[in-house]
Amino acid sequence: MKLSEILKDVEILEKQGDLELEITNLGSDSRKLSYGALFFAIKGFTLDGTKYIDSSINNGAVAVVVENDFNMENCKDGITYIKVQDIRYCLAICASEFYGNPSKKLKVIGVTGTKGKTTSTFMIKSILEKHGYKVGLIGSIAVYIGNEELEITDRTTPESFVIQKYLAKMVEENVDIAILEVSSQAMVLNRVTGIEFDATLFTNLTEDHISPKEHKDMEDYFNAKLSLMKISPYIVTTADNSYTARIPKLITNSKICIFGIDNKSEIMAKNLRPTNSNTTFTLLKNEKEDDITVSIPGEYMVMNALGAISISSYFGATVEDFKKGLSDVKVFGRSEMVPNKLGLTIMIDYAHTPSSLESILKTVKPYTKGRVICTWGVGGDRDAKKRPIMGEISGRLADYTVLTSDQVRTEEPIKILREIETGLKEETNQYSIILNRTEAIRFAIKMANPDDIIVIPGLGNDLYIEYNNVKYPYDERVVIHDIIEEILENKNKIF
Repeated sequence: MKLSEILKDVEILEKQGDLELEITNLGSDSRKLSYGALFFAIKGFTLDGTKYIDSSINNGAVAVVVENDFNMENCKDGITYIKVQDIRYCLAICASEFYGNPSKKLKVIGVTGTKGKTTSTFMIKSILEKHGYKVGLIGSIAVYIGNEELEITDRTTPESFVIQKYLAKMVEENVDIAILEVSSQAMVLNRVTGIEFDATLFTNLTEDHISPKEHKDMEDYFNAKLSLMKISPYIVTTADNSYTARIPKLITNSKICIFGIDNKSEIMAKNLRPTNSNTTFTLLKNEKEDDITVSIPGEYMVMNALGAISISSYFGATVEDFKKGLSDVKVFGRSEMVPNKLGLTIMIDYAHTPSSLESILKTVKPYTKGRVICTWGVGGDRDAKKRPIMGEISGRLADYTVLTSDQVRTEEPIKILREIETGLKEETNQYSIILNRTEAIRFAIKMANPDDIIVIPGLGNDLYIEYNNVKYPYDERVVIHDIIEEILENKNKIF
């Protein structure tokens, strides 16, 4: 495609070179380019893309997009340079054009919120597939077309050009509906700019992502997510959250469907019957009542199910689709039970906020004969105010807590755990601090018996641990397996 065609909807502040070049690929990572590339030299939080212009040219870039503070006297001979005001916005618009504006050829659902995004996307996908649609999904676990996993992802919402590439792939594969997890940062950084959404779901908003690198306060966080609703003709949200309950008054030019459990809503659930493996509830919709079983336990999973039901209904899904789609849905790293040779009950979850930790512990506690052993930590370089709050929750609801490292990033691990401990020790003295996550899991497994449950929140579907900007491979399922194999081997040696 000609560079001029890719740039047709972009305001160019200054240019140097030929705009009639043929562009064969584009992106913001100089290492992944090939000949004929259009390179976007983005200045991010930690990396300055202008320092990689030479690298991009060496890898085949023939044109470079720069921001308005770039000195055009530094341009390389034979390379086209385009200066723009907002380079991330420009990247999103150019990517959409380069890949043929694929969102116009699909039905697109966006899902945002603090909790429940990933689970909700999988529930929606399952329901819509039962209705007969071919569904694609781009989210924090992986990119899927149907049951095919195209790529494991390491962030909630990929960069804009990655999303557009996969949407184009979905068009090629005759996908009917694409589902996207959309983070607040994705909205701030224009990752979904250029995508035409047909419907959006806002699950909830709770304390999270308040830090110097993210949002200054909850209102800023809310407005970032609200911006997704403003570009959607159909909105699904809940009356049971103080933030999302404001949406009908803030957005008046879209159709809005409200769901809930505690507040009067268009679609509701009552008579919840949870067990340690699933939850059955009575769905109230269109003045009819139907029993629905969700294959994941917990009241918060019923809320996720209501959101999925509400948005799937817009695309024609029926009660039978809800029943079939929700009865067997499984989500990697969300209330995931880990089978093991010791017969222990071990659950991996992604809970990393006060409300999500409280929800998971309140879910398992009534159905656990023995102790609830909670092995966890929180991420570094994120909202520190939640740490003692989460410590208090674990101290109050778990019978024993093992504090350990999570995604520490660039913070000191022991500092994070000491901040959690201030809240924890106000509730209990039944806890240990073990910095090494593997050793902490080993400690929990060795102290547990078959009547107990070990809950390991935090990493969920993450298959790495990040320390000082390096991501080290780490799969808790493998860690658990290896620890138990070692325990069994040592037992055999004794006997």
